[in-house]
Amino acid sequence: MTSPPILPSVTEIYSSRDTSRDCPLALAFATLFEPSSALFEFLVPSVITIVADPEKHIPRRTFDALIDIGMRELDDWPHSQQASFIGGHPRIGEVKGLSALSASEQAAHATPPEILARLSELNEEYERRYPGLRYITFVNGRSRKMIMEEMEEKLGIGGGWEKGDSKEIHRLGSEEWVSEVRRALKDIGKIAKSRLVALKVDGDEEAANERPG
Repeated sequence: MTSPPILPSVTEIYSSRDTSRDCPLALAFATLFEPSSALFEFLVPSVITIVADPEKHIPRRTFDALIDIGMRELDDWPHSQQASFIGGHPRIGEVKGLSALSASEQAAHATPPEILARLSELNEEYERRYPGLRYITFVNGRSRKMIMEEMEEKLGIGGGWEKGDSKEIHRLGSEEWVSEVRRALKDIGKIAKSRLVALKVDGDEEAANERPG
Protein backbone atom coordinates (compact mmCIF):
# COMPACT_ATOMS: atom_id res chain seq x y z
CA MET A 1 0.00 0.00 0.00
CA THR A 2 1.31 3.46 -0.90
CA SER A 3 1.98 5.71 2.08
CA PRO A 4 -0.16 8.87 2.21
CA PRO A 5 1.67 12.05 1.22
CA ILE A 6 2.92 14.52 3.81
CA LEU A 7 2.07 18.17 3.30
CA PRO A 8 4.62 20.92 3.91
CA SER A 9 3.94 22.90 7.06
CA VAL A 10 1.54 25.80 6.77
CA THR A 11 4.28 28.14 8.04
CA GLU A 12 6.67 26.95 5.32
CA ILE A 13 4.02 27.50 2.64
CA TYR A 14 3.11 31.05 3.71
CA SER A 15 6.72 32.16 4.17
CA SER A 16 8.06 30.85 0.84
CA ARG A 17 8.12 33.01 -2.30
CA ASP A 18 9.34 30.19 -4.52
CA THR A 19 7.02 29.47 -7.47
CA SER A 20 8.78 26.37 -8.85
CA ARG A 21 7.09 22.99 -9.17
CA ASP A 22 8.95 21.87 -6.04
CA CYS A 23 7.99 24.84 -3.87
CA PRO A 24 5.98 24.20 -0.69
CA LEU A 25 2.72 25.55 -2.12
CA ALA A 26 3.08 23.54 -5.35
CA LEU A 27 3.68 20.36 -3.35
CA ALA A 28 0.64 21.03 -1.17
CA PHE A 29 -1.66 22.00 -4.04
CA ALA A 30 -0.56 19.03 -6.17
CA THR A 31 -1.65 16.80 -3.29
CA LEU A 32 -4.90 18.59 -2.50
CA PHE A 33 -5.97 19.43 -6.07
CA GLU A 34 -4.00 16.86 -8.17
CA PRO A 35 -1.08 18.02 -10.35
CA SER A 36 -1.62 19.70 -13.72
CA SER A 37 0.25 22.16 -15.91
CA ALA A 38 -2.43 24.76 -15.15
CA LEU A 39 -1.86 24.32 -11.43
CA PHE A 40 1.91 24.73 -11.67
CA GLU A 41 1.98 27.48 -14.29
CA PHE A 42 -0.91 29.66 -13.18
CA LEU A 43 -2.51 28.77 -9.84
CA VAL A 44 0.62 28.46 -7.70
CA PRO A 45 2.18 31.78 -8.85
CA SER A 46 -1.09 33.68 -8.50
CA VAL A 47 -1.75 32.39 -4.97
CA ILE A 48 1.83 33.13 -3.89
CA THR A 49 1.43 36.68 -5.20
CA ILE A 50 -1.65 37.09 -3.02
CA VAL A 51 -0.16 35.68 0.19
CA ALA A 52 3.03 37.71 -0.33
CA ASP A 53 1.16 41.00 -0.74
CA PRO A 54 1.15 42.86 2.61
CA GLU A 55 -1.93 44.77 1.49
CA LYS A 56 -3.94 41.57 1.05
CA HIS A 57 -5.69 40.93 4.35
CA ILE A 58 -5.74 37.20 5.08
CA PRO A 59 -7.49 36.89 8.47
CA ARG A 60 -6.10 33.42 9.21
CA ARG A 61 -3.07 31.86 7.52
CA THR A 62 -4.36 28.31 7.30
CA PHE A 63 -4.67 25.42 4.84
CA ASP A 64 -8.39 26.14 4.53
CA ALA A 65 -7.60 29.74 3.62
CA LEU A 66 -5.12 28.58 0.95
CA ILE A 67 -7.76 26.36 -0.63
CA ASP A 68 -10.31 29.21 -0.53
CA ILE A 69 -7.84 31.61 -2.16
CA GLY A 70 -7.07 29.04 -4.83
CA MET A 71 -10.74 28.45 -5.58
CA ARG A 72 -11.41 32.19 -5.92
CA GLU A 73 -8.52 32.45 -8.38
CA LEU A 74 -9.88 29.52 -10.37
CA ASP A 75 -13.29 31.19 -10.64
CA ASP A 76 -11.71 34.07 -12.60
CA TRP A 77 -9.82 31.93 -15.10
CA PRO A 78 -10.81 31.58 -18.76
CA HIS A 79 -12.98 28.51 -19.33
CA SER A 80 -10.33 26.69 -21.35
CA GLN A 81 -7.84 27.10 -18.52
CA GLN A 82 -10.39 25.89 -15.97
CA ALA A 83 -10.95 22.79 -18.12
CA SER A 84 -7.21 22.12 -18.15
CA PHE A 85 -7.12 22.32 -14.36
CA ILE A 86 -10.12 19.98 -14.04
CA GLY A 87 -8.35 17.49 -16.30
CA GLY A 88 -5.67 17.02 -13.65
CA HIS A 89 -8.10 14.79 -11.76
CA PRO A 90 -8.32 11.13 -12.83
CA ARG A 91 -11.40 9.75 -14.51
CA ILE A 92 -13.90 7.97 -12.29
CA GLY A 93 -13.14 4.26 -12.42
CA GLU A 94 -9.50 4.55 -13.44
CA VAL A 95 -7.31 2.05 -11.61
CA LYS A 96 -3.83 2.88 -12.89
CA GLY A 97 -1.64 5.92 -12.37
CA LEU A 98 -3.71 7.25 -9.47
CA SER A 99 -2.30 9.31 -6.63
CA ALA A 100 -2.50 7.66 -3.22
CA LEU A 101 -5.42 9.89 -2.24
CA SER A 102 -7.36 9.39 -5.49
CA ALA A 103 -6.92 5.64 -5.17
CA SER A 104 -8.25 5.61 -1.62
CA GLU A 105 -11.16 7.91 -2.52
CA GLN A 106 -12.28 5.86 -5.51
CA ALA A 107 -11.59 2.38 -4.18
CA ALA A 108 -13.21 2.44 -0.76
CA HIS A 109 -15.38 -0.43 -2.04
CA ALA A 110 -14.45 -3.39 -4.27
CA THR A 111 -15.63 -2.73 -7.83
CA PRO A 112 -16.87 -5.49 -10.15
CA PRO A 113 -15.28 -5.43 -13.63
CA GLU A 114 -18.64 -4.77 -15.31
CA ILE A 115 -18.99 -1.55 -13.30
CA LEU A 116 -15.51 -0.44 -14.35
CA ALA A 117 -16.38 -1.20 -17.98
CA ARG A 118 -19.59 0.80 -17.71
CA LEU A 119 -17.75 3.74 -16.13
CA SER A 120 -15.28 3.71 -19.00
CA GLU A 121 -18.18 4.00 -21.47
CA LEU A 122 -19.81 6.76 -19.43
CA ASN A 123 -16.57 8.73 -19.21
CA GLU A 124 -16.17 8.48 -22.96
CA GLU A 125 -19.76 9.63 -23.54
CA TYR A 126 -19.45 12.51 -21.08
CA GLU A 127 -16.26 13.72 -22.74
CA ARG A 128 -17.92 13.47 -26.14
CA ARG A 129 -20.86 15.59 -24.98
CA TYR A 130 -18.70 18.08 -23.08
CA PRO A 131 -15.57 18.47 -25.23
CA GLY A 132 -12.47 19.30 -23.21
CA LEU A 133 -14.02 18.33 -19.87
CA ARG A 134 -13.65 15.33 -17.58
CA TYR A 135 -16.39 14.16 -15.22
CA ILE A 136 -15.45 15.09 -11.66
CA THR A 137 -17.52 14.45 -8.56
CA PHE A 138 -16.94 14.52 -4.81
CA VAL A 139 -17.00 10.78 -4.14
CA ASN A 140 -17.28 11.22 -0.36
CA GLY A 141 -17.11 7.50 0.46
CA ARG A 142 -19.60 6.38 -2.20
CA SER A 143 -19.04 3.24 -4.25
CA ARG A 144 -18.19 3.36 -7.95
CA LYS A 145 -21.60 1.80 -8.64
CA MET A 146 -23.25 4.80 -6.99
CA ILE A 147 -21.10 7.14 -9.05
CA MET A 148 -22.02 5.17 -12.18
CA GLU A 149 -25.70 5.78 -11.42
CA GLU A 150 -24.98 9.47 -10.83
CA MET A 151 -23.24 9.70 -14.21
CA GLU A 152 -26.13 7.95 -15.95
CA GLU A 153 -28.53 10.44 -14.40
CA LYS A 154 -26.30 13.37 -15.42
CA LEU A 155 -26.20 12.08 -19.00
CA GLY A 156 -29.90 11.25 -19.04
CA ILE A 157 -29.32 7.63 -19.96
CA GLY A 158 -30.36 4.34 -18.41
CA GLY A 159 -29.33 0.73 -18.46
CA GLY A 160 -30.61 0.27 -22.02
CA TRP A 161 -28.23 2.89 -23.43
CA GLU A 162 -25.46 1.63 -25.62
CA LYS A 163 -22.24 3.27 -26.66
CA GLY A 164 -22.78 5.22 -29.86
CA ASP A 165 -26.35 6.35 -29.15
CA SER A 166 -26.43 9.97 -30.29
CA LYS A 167 -27.00 12.82 -27.88
CA GLU A 168 -26.50 16.58 -28.09
CA ILE A 169 -22.96 17.93 -27.80
CA HIS A 170 -22.45 20.97 -25.55
CA ARG A 171 -19.73 23.11 -27.03
CA LEU A 172 -17.10 25.03 -25.06
CA GLY A 173 -18.64 28.19 -23.67
CA SER A 174 -22.25 27.03 -23.98
CA GLU A 175 -24.50 27.43 -20.95
CA GLU A 176 -24.54 23.68 -20.28
CA TRP A 177 -20.76 23.38 -20.67
CA VAL A 178 -20.05 26.30 -18.33
CA SER A 179 -22.49 24.89 -15.78
CA GLU A 180 -20.49 21.64 -15.74
CA VAL A 181 -17.24 23.55 -15.26
CA ARG A 182 -18.69 25.35 -12.25
CA ARG A 183 -20.05 22.13 -10.76
CA ALA A 184 -16.72 20.34 -11.23
CA LEU A 185 -14.72 23.19 -9.67
CA LYS A 186 -17.06 23.29 -6.69
CA ASP A 187 -16.57 19.56 -6.14
CA ILE A 188 -12.79 19.91 -6.52
CA GLY A 189 -12.88 22.39 -3.64
CA LYS A 190 -14.79 19.86 -1.54
CA ILE A 191 -12.31 17.13 -2.46
CA ALA A 192 -9.37 19.33 -1.44
CA LYS A 193 -10.82 20.04 1.99
CA SER A 194 -11.77 16.40 2.52
CA ARG A 195 -8.15 15.46 1.78
CA LEU A 196 -7.00 17.59 4.70
CA VAL A 197 -9.17 15.40 6.90
CA ALA A 198 -7.83 12.21 5.29
CA LEU A 199 -4.28 13.42 5.91
CA LYS A 200 -5.19 14.29 9.50
CA VAL A 201 -4.23 17.90 8.85
CA ASP A 202 -6.02 20.66 10.73
CA GLY A 203 -7.16 22.87 7.87
CA ASP A 204 -7.87 25.68 10.31
CA GLU A 205 -4.46 25.58 12.01
CA GLU A 206 -2.76 28.95 11.92
CA ALA A 207 0.87 29.33 10.94
CA ALA A 208 3.11 29.04 13.99
CA ASN A 209 4.48 32.53 13.57
CA GLU A 210 0.94 33.92 13.50
CA ARG A 211 -0.16 32.46 16.80
CA PRO A 212 -0.30 34.79 19.79
CA GLY A 213 2.20 34.25 22.55
